[in-house]
Amino acid sequence: MQKRTAPPKQDNALAWGLNNSDDLLISLAKETTLSGLMNLILTEAQGITGAEGGTFYRVSGEDDSACLKFAAIRNSALKIHIYDAEATNSKGWRPIPLYIDGHPNHANVASFVAVTKETVIIKDAYETSNFDFTGTRIFDESHNYRSRSIMAVPLLNHDNQVIGVMQLLNARDPDGELHTFSTEDQATVEAMAKFAAITLDNHKLVDSHKNLLDAFIKALAKIIDVRSPHTSAHCQRIPVLTELIAGAACEQQSGYFKDFDLDQDGWYELNVAAWLHDCGKLATSENVLNKSTKLERLQDGINTIRARFAVRVAHAASEDERALIRTELTFVERINKGGEFMSEDEKTQIKAIALTTWQDVLGQEQATLSNDEVINLCITRGTINEDERAHINQHINLTIEVLENLPFPPKLKRVPEYAGGHHERMDGKGYPKGLTRDQMSIPARIMGVADVFEALTAKERPYKPPMPLSQAFSILRKLKDDNHIDPDVFELFLTSGVWRGYAQEHMLPFQIDVDDIQSYLA
Repeated sequence: MQKRTAPPKQDNALAWGLNNSDDLLISLAKETTLSGLMNLILTEAQGITGAEGGTFYRVSGEDDSACLKFAAIRNSALKIHIYDAEATNSKGWRPIPLYIDGHPNHANVASFVAVTKETVIIKDAYETSNFDFTGTRIFDESHNYRSRSIMAVPLLNHDNQVIGVMQLLNARDPDGELHTFSTEDQATVEAMAKFAAITLDNHKLVDSHKNLLDAFIKALAKIIDVRSPHTSAHCQRIPVLTELIAGAACEQQSGYFKDFDLDQDGWYELNVAAWLHDCGKLATSENVLNKSTKLERLQDGINTIRARFAVRVAHAASEDERALIRTELTFVERINKGGEFMSEDEKTQIKAIALTTWQDVLGQEQATLSNDEVINLCITRGTINEDERAHINQHINLTIEVLENLPFPPKLKRVPEYAGGHHERMDGKGYPKGLTRDQMSIPARIMGVADVFEALTAKERPYKPPMPLSQAFSILRKLKDDNHIDPDVFELFLTSGVWRGYAQEHMLPFQIDVDDIQSYLA
């Protein structure tokens, strides 16, 4: 028979609190995960009451969409222990709605407890008619089990809001005999639940703040990426690549990385740093970020140059001269698009073209290329000149300045160092601080390799086609030999094979042209 008991006497709850609260609070404080905390609460309640089974439900949603979700399930008789029911997508454990068609769901004992905030004790689940235990009977039949005594207790936070329900099953005495949960059981579990609910609520608050921070960081990274279509998804790929390499480092049992490891907080710290590594680019001019050709300003200057060449063609004395002028224009158009490298011979040819002239509308002879155009056309790599490069490079200074001024908690204190080191070199010739390898952490050096590799293989850069792995690995090897990137991280990246999964996910099929990496390690 069911009995809905009154709140426990104050002296019972107080007695339990005085004897057990310190130990419980210490245990609760040691738990760092929400699932671990819920399992601890359930385990403690089972130990107190002798219950052989227990279920922890977490309240999810609001108003009419609110429901109870299975969070943890334990049954010693059936040897069932589901540590995190939501994460494991356990089949058969469907959420229990708190309201059906706008009315409180009083048919289910757990939802009744959540809605009314009352503890319920049932002597035998098969003998009560106040609740629907059809699901319980089906479960028992399929597991050759018999559910009898039940106690369901609400977990109330400091605002007296229900944040969870704990349901205990089949109380047994020290001799193993089944019995009904007593009012003393209720008093002690409810007293324990008060401590547990406050701790659980604090965990949920911390998790909600963390989720908000994560969402903000990713939104910030997306803003940075969409400011320039030429580097789109860069800020989203760096966390992926960084964590792949760091994961390979953690798995090493020997060699340089054998003592390297990251705990849960370390992984989160690295993830935050990877997402924020280019946050200073928010202050970089979009005209520079989006400069897809060497002559581009607000518009591509190649159109003005084409007009000058058209005048030269019109005034040419012969067909051979016209053909030569057109060849020079084709050369200038190709050079304007930028590339991985421009030779000295090509620069000399640009300077020679600059010495030719065209006649303006006033009949005055003008240089085919201005000094500024020659400087930009002679950019060795890419489309950015030295002044523009210096402007872009300022982003890392701003990144460090911004991150160092953010009030990161102790667990995230190394975010500025990780995020601010991806342009340093192992020989101390990088920027902004000129750090050497020994002055940099392993995560910072890992991010440096990730940043270079992503830039090499990115498929959105306007001045070069998507680079195949063979070329990217060759460049990485040269950068390693020149003390630009870390040699141990480079070797780990190749030998671990994590590049294969990244390439399959983020690169075009024709870029994946490497099977054997040994030639790049020689």
